[in-house]
This record gives sequence, C-alpha cells and structure tokens, in this order.
Amino acid sequence: MNAAYSTDGQYIHPSILNADFLALGAELEKIGTADSVHVDVMDNHFVPNLTFGASMVEQIVRRSAIPVDAHLMIEDADREAPVFAEAGASSVTFHLEAAAAPIRLARELRRKNAQVGVALRPATPVEPLLDVIGEFDMLLIMTVEPGFGGQSFLETMLPKIRRARRAISAANLEVSIQVDGGVSRETIERCAAAGANVFVAGSAIYRAQNAADEISALRELASAHRAH
Repeated sequence: MNAAYSTDGQYIHPSILNADFLALGAELEKIGTADSVHVDVMDNHFVPNLTFGASMVEQIVRRSAIPVDAHLMIEDADREAPVFAEAGASSVTFHLEAAAAPIRLARELRRKNAQVGVALRPATPVEPLLDVIGEFDMLLIMTVEPGFGGQSFLETMLPKIRRARRAISAANLEVSIQVDGGVSRETIERCAAAGANVFVAGSAIYRAQNAADEISALRELASAHRAH
C-alpha cells in the first residue's frame, strides 16, 4: 500500500476473528509485533455470518498502536465503507462484488485518509479489475470463501495471484497483494512466491503457543520466498 507499505516488504496482519473478545486488550498485546490488525466485518447478508461494526475499529484504535486493516464483507459498500475510515481504520478493503461504483468509493476513502483495498471472492476473476488496479493500494485475493475462519487454503488461487502480480509489475504500480484464508507456515511460502506480500493469518497466530514468535516465523518464510 502506497503510504505505509512497499511491495518489496512482507507484512503480517493477524485476524482478530480468532481472538478472545472478552480480553481484547490482552489479545492485541499478543500481536504487538504485527504490521496491522485485520478486522473481519461481516453483516450476515453478503456472507452468512455476523461479526463487528465500526465501533470495534474505534475500540482497537483507542487501545492499540497497531494500524487497523478493516476487511468489509458487507453489502452496500458504497454507503457503508466510509464509516470505517471515519472510525479510524488505516486501511479499508471492500469487496468488488458489493460495490456499485468502486473507483468513486476508492477515491472517497482516500479523501478520508484511509488506504484502499479491493477484495475478490475466489470465483471472481481478476482480469476485469486490472485496467483500473492503480486506483487501489491493495488487492485482496481471498484464498477461502469469505465468511468463516478456519477453512482450508485454496491452492487454485495461486495462478490468480501470479496473474495479478505480473500485471501490476508490468504497469510499474506500487499495489500490494493481500491473501486471506488458510495462511500458515505450510502455505505462506507458496503465496509469497506467487506474488503476495500482505498475509492475513488468524488461527495460525492465535492458536500458536507464542503469537509473536509465530508472526516472526511467518514473516521470515514470506521474505525468503518472495517473488522477484
């Protein structure tokens, strides 16, 4: 992402979907070495699950110095996404499938001082987006079906990541590629080699004996296998 990230770097975003919400302060402290905290926002319409709203972003901004990366799995992104920028999210990612005017929305989010991500479900092709990819700071390629944590990584998304990275590099753009779903020590190397550089990991980090050690291990694996 343009302001805070370089596509040469490798960044780890733990998902608090796997955290203990009754001890949110302590759970945020566990991941203090991460690059951002990933907040999965679900509305029980775009995906069949219900999680957080903008108030959770506000709470995390108050309690932690880690930037908030808000992933909106919600309908009517054009109307709802700006609320999360106003709540203090450093990055707001909306789904292409839920936006009527994605470029206009991206520009509005930037005016509210948020970096902008656009997300694709596994079955949504990346090619129609490539002509306008420079309007975004980050492309999120879902490596599971959105809506639930703990799913198995979809290997079939690796060619999609490669195609996106080739197109971004060919256009000489500084656009990050984020992957979300099933990211662990067993899968992060392949994602990095394909061209991803921002990695959302939930279960792998919060179920580890030491979250900080797991973040470090994931970052090192990604750095060792990053695409060139």
